[in-house]
Amino acid sequence: MSDLFSNSANRPPAPLAELLRPQTLDDVVGHQAVVGESGTLRNFLEKGVLPNLIFWGPPGVGKTTLARIVARESGLHFEQISAIFSGVAELKSIFESARMRHENGRRTLLFVDEIHRFNKSQQDAFLPVMENGIITLIGATTENPSFELNAALMSRSQVVRLERLNLDDLSDLFKRAEKQLDIKLPVNEGARLSMLELADGDGRSLINMIETIHGAKLDEAIDEEGLTKLLSRRVAQYDKSGDAHYNLISALHKSVRGSDPDASLYWFGRMLEGGEDPNFLGRRLLRMAVEDIGLADPNAQTHALHAWQTYERLGSPEGELALAQAVIYLALAPKSNSSYKAYKLARGTAKQTGSKLPPKVILNGSTKLMKDHGYGGGYQYDHDAEDGFSGQNYFPDDMKRPVIYVPHERGFERELAKRMDYFSKLRAKKQKGN
Repeated sequence: MSDLFSNSANRPPAPLAELLRPQTLDDVVGHQAVVGESGTLRNFLEKGVLPNLIFWGPPGVGKTTLARIVARESGLHFEQISAIFSGVAELKSIFESARMRHENGRRTLLFVDEIHRFNKSQQDAFLPVMENGIITLIGATTENPSFELNAALMSRSQVVRLERLNLDDLSDLFKRAEKQLDIKLPVNEGARLSMLELADGDGRSLINMIETIHGAKLDEAIDEEGLTKLLSRRVAQYDKSGDAHYNLISALHKSVRGSDPDASLYWFGRMLEGGEDPNFLGRRLLRMAVEDIGLADPNAQTHALHAWQTYERLGSPEGELALAQAVIYLALAPKSNSSYKAYKLARGTAKQTGSKLPPKVILNGSTKLMKDHGYGGGYQYDHDAEDGFSGQNYFPDDMKRPVIYVPHERGFERELAKRMDYFSKLRAKKQKGN
């Protein structure tokens, strides 16, 4: 098979991806948690009990191939459609054929690619034929099924998560391709490693690159520079409204929270390279400053806000540098969620205590009637106290004083903790004196 493009039988040549397509679970590259010795799919097939499945994973990791293998090894008739091109009429036709097949003693495995593209009513159409066993459904989606698929469909299916292929998996695929072509691809080691990186976990993309280089019929091995000239650089997969968007912003947020500036900058860069709106990143950085740093560093919120405003005024690329500086500052700032926890506790306490009135001593006696009812009576003006602190009770009279804000011993909150301790002791002393 030294020439992939030979046509000795006057037939169109088979694409390399088709020639390399695994025929059994043992042939599959990667996904050991799914196809390995104790993998999910292997257990289903060995036990002879195949549930409806949702394959969730990025493009190019073998969702279609796995569905074909499952159909072959389970003895089911295989049907394949794409939700992008199929409608209700085609579904009805497939269901009717499956029903007739079922009456003759054979079940159908229906593989639906991009199943999340079907709307609610189209997804509901699968439920009756799934429940009566006319079809076994395998749906494939690149989006989080928790958000994109109906609850009814999800409750009748098991989700199988397929991860991106790692570098070892891609290297194995590279070797298989060379064996299939009966050649050593004309690339040096640096270019080979670049191809693995450019594939970005997508086996199909790697195969396409190999096919392109093989078809170029190069006289000598090329290096990384020659590879760049020959191939168009693969754009990292990133959907600003899809699963990748939420995965990467979660990675950025948690890296900042974890005080890792290098990881934070990496995910920040990944999002920008993917085309993320820097204004979204500016808003999220401000949220990090408020939620995860708080009063441990009061300057963090100002820094994040100024970086966002700088981007709005400068635009790219200088404005993005300001956001990058904010990423570094926030990652290295002391962290505290004390304010966030205190806010939630205050809201919860307020909900529990209902409509309790403030103590009359701190209410304004604006009229004679209000003064006669004790409004403002006995109020102590804190500025008149020698130490500027009256120590009065500001909670409802029939409410036990709660502890809501508990500062951490980190950053500026150390100073706040000292002040709270000082006022607490002073309050106890004054109340005891009264």
